[in-house]
Amino acid sequence: MKERIHVNKGKKTAVKKAVSAIKKIQKNPPKKSKALSKPKVVLAEIPARSDIPTRDKWDLSRLYKNDADWERDLALYAKAAVEFPRFKGVFSKDLAHLIECLKFLIEMDKLEERLGVYQSLRSSENEADPGSQTRRAKFYHATTLKQTTASFFLPELMGIQENTMKSWFDDPSCSPYRIILEKLLHSKPYILSEKEERIIALHMEPLSAFSKAFDALTDADMDFGFVDTPEGKRKLSHAGFQSLLLHKNAKVREKAYRQYYSVFDGHKNTIATLLSANIHTSVAECKARGYKSVRQAHLYHNKIDESVYDNLILAVRKRLAPLHRYYRLRKKVLGLRTLSHWDNAVQLVKDVGRLTSYDQAVILVIDALAPLGEQYTQTLSKGLVSGWVDKYENRGKSSGAFSAGSYFGDPYILLNYKADDFRNVYTVAHEAGHSMHSHQSTAANPFQHYRCQIFEAEVASTFNEELLTHYLLQSSSDKSFLAYLVNREIDNIVGTIYRQTMFAEFEYRVHTMAETGKPLTLSSMRQEYRELQEAYFGGEVFLPEESSLECLRIPHFYRPFYVYQYATGLSAAIALSRKVLSGGEKERDSYIDFLKTGGSMYPLDSLKRAGVDMSQPEAVESALDA
Repeated sequence: MKERIHVNKGKKTAVKKAVSAIKKIQKNPPKKSKALSKPKVVLAEIPARSDIPTRDKWDLSRLYKNDADWERDLALYAKAAVEFPRFKGVFSKDLAHLIECLKFLIEMDKLEERLGVYQSLRSSENEADPGSQTRRAKFYHATTLKQTTASFFLPELMGIQENTMKSWFDDPSCSPYRIILEKLLHSKPYILSEKEERIIALHMEPLSAFSKAFDALTDADMDFGFVDTPEGKRKLSHAGFQSLLLHKNAKVREKAYRQYYSVFDGHKNTIATLLSANIHTSVAECKARGYKSVRQAHLYHNKIDESVYDNLILAVRKRLAPLHRYYRLRKKVLGLRTLSHWDNAVQLVKDVGRLTSYDQAVILVIDALAPLGEQYTQTLSKGLVSGWVDKYENRGKSSGAFSAGSYFGDPYILLNYKADDFRNVYTVAHEAGHSMHSHQSTAANPFQHYRCQIFEAEVASTFNEELLTHYLLQSSSDKSFLAYLVNREIDNIVGTIYRQTMFAEFEYRVHTMAETGKPLTLSSMRQEYRELQEAYFGGEVFLPEESSLECLRIPHFYRPFYVYQYATGLSAAIALSRKVLSGGEKERDSYIDFLKTGGSMYPLDSLKRAGVDMSQPEAVESALDA
């Protein structure tokens, strides 16, 4: 009988239980498995985009066959934006005119999404490419034009009498537009006059420069150099940094860490200025609209009470002790006198490195997702090998990974896949979850309400990770690999619930500082971040002075109050994955129906229907306790 280590069961906390499993294996270390091999390090320079084989790039032809076609549609979009004001003072007269206006607006939004996704994906291929920069500038100019010419729409819509709107809702011809109208009317208390909306629209493009400058600086301009390793020189980049932190040699990890952050240190004042300006911009707009805070504004849109955010932080804060015990275990298992910040990613189980090619990763992921049914896995399998995915790193390419679903084209995935880091297999599963969520919601909904919100999207992605862990634990008898998986499960909880909640606390603190008139400087932001690091690491981890620079390198901080949804997403995913794995067709179909919901419901409502109530703290508590 195969020895299996089960996670997410029992009365111990998740971290404590997994720690116990690792201790058990450490007392009885397994023999080195022949199935495992040490990763071979590629010492070559990061390739140029032109050197990447076509088969390893995404196929954007379903969006546009070439840039000329994109330019043609951009001109059509700009023309439509100029024509849109013909509905001013007319569409609010009766339902027929409103529907005519909505149809025109929806067609314009379809074009905007298609144009935007294409230019964004092309930009992510190489941030330094002049052509991509030109397309992005043209697109932002066109969307600013549209926002400006359409500035009359929301104020005029909000001016329609409530009784009149309710009578229109009862008309069958209004049925396709009722959801979008109800969501627009939800924002009524914070819609300004036409003149004020126009002023905000005119500032949209220049005020987006802070995040664009951050992307250009960190993805294209920064050169992190090379790091000497026992295997030879390794190129240091965003993706390479994460890989080098997994190196078994502590000196290599420290060298990579200090060298990486030395580059950020050289630009710290510039980046701090960009982040501060981005925060103050959000504060200014939210104050102008009448929101009490930026946090309220971003949660109100999805009908999420601020108590959800507070409950997350409170639940995690109450459960820091198991996290601190885990850090003590890491120090012991790694044989270190001091556990340093650069030691928190390296595997606790030695010689467990595997070379897993991208194609092998796809097979593992598809097998793991079998509980979701053949239709799901067949669609995903075809997409992962037939043009959805941009697989490998190239110079200037956006760091990390993401899925970019749209109503047109494919639900594309950007990766920086590395065969010597098994975490990349989980990245494939994660982004595949996003893409299949997009695929399901697109197929089941009209354009005007197919888009799901991030609060739901992060459930679909981490749900797939949970199924992958379950499959690997059930299908392997190799003790070293099982120990690695347990370690990975802990690190997933640490990185997705604990770490993202720390980020969420930081966001709340710095936005509150800006809202209350406290200086938001390089020094004050680093101080706030350092205090949080000390609380979450609990004195168990050595934090060098440059560790607080981490707050300057997180791209998601340019999207206010985004990161908390990673923590709530994993918590909900753990609950739903248990239901699917322990249930039958009913539970599977319930989850698939959740994916099909798209934007037809508010996030808390769609998740509650799927079987988890995220308005209460129990899901987060259960994820950390069970």
